[in-house]
Amino acid sequence: MTKLVLSTLLMVFFASSASAECYADYKAKRDDPLRLHYGVIELPGDICSQGSAVQRYIERQLSNNDWELLNVLSVFGRDALDGKKADAGQFYLRY
Repeated sequence: MTKLVLSTLLMVFFASSASAECYADYKAKRDDPLRLHYGVIELPGDICSQGSAVQRYIERQLSNNDWELLNVLSVFGRDALDGKKADAGQFYLRY
């Protein structure tokens, strides 16, 4: 019985961890002519706590559209998402 309860608790813990939503806000640019933007992007749950993986993921997403990542400002959960929508404008969850 103890093993059953323990395995159930572990499954619930790992399922909730895997489905946790996380996002990052960033600054990016294009040259010739110079254009800048601030954006918010949804991240895969498995990289949320890995700074270099977050940066690589965002760089890859932006480079597909000829943008260059300048910097990642923060990584955050769903609770902070709404407060960034107005600032990100057309780049809110675009990539």
